[in-house]
Amino acid sequence: MKPSTEERPIKSGRIPPGQFLSKRFPVLQYGHIPPFDPETWTFRVWGEVENPLTLTWQEFSQLPRTTLTLDLHCVTKWSKLDTVWEGVSLKTLRELGLVVPTADAHYVIQHAEYGFTANLPIEVVFADNFLLATHYDGKPLTPEHGAPLRGLVGSIPGRDDLKDVYLWKGAKWLRGLEFVAQDRPGFWERAGYHNDADIWLEERTA
Repeated sequence: MKPSTEERPIKSGRIPPGQFLSKRFPVLQYGHIPPFDPETWTFRVWGEVENPLTLTWQEFSQLPRTTLTLDLHCVTKWSKLDTVWEGVSLKTLRELGLVVPTADAHYVIQHAEYGFTANLPIEVVFADNFLLATHYDGKPLTPEHGAPLRGLVGSIPGRDDLKDVYLWKGAKWLRGLEFVAQDRPGFWERAGYHNDADIWLEERTA
């Protein structure tokens, strides 16, 4: 007997340990959804970079675009497969010379509204499975999913060379990236979540 549609991703190894397949896209957040004013919104890059960068929403919207298909894995144990996103890749910004880390840059702190932060090693944010996302499923992000900009990290099936981490490692309502020499735990890490967040090792809590 052939496996069911929901069983196939599990048997193919796309569902990490302890996760279940979800057709919905649950909305999880701490605190209120912030307002967005395109006239005053800015995105900053600073810290261990050759040249700090500040972009308006109009300038950010004119950057080259990347489309990614990703499997998402939330620490609350749901997984959603084959989600399609559009946004700006940090690899592209580095290739354009807009974001060039110094030799001392080893980690990146995502800074979002209300002082929320999320931390990742620099090699993860420059990998193919990290995106500064503005669109989901062909449409602009909705406020509850992080509009106008969110950091997004997911899994690309078959890419065993990439580090796969839980969805909380990408910050909604993103306002900037700080490149640093030393790691600093983000909001959820300080609340007891695991700093590395490897989905295949079930690194959910510290």
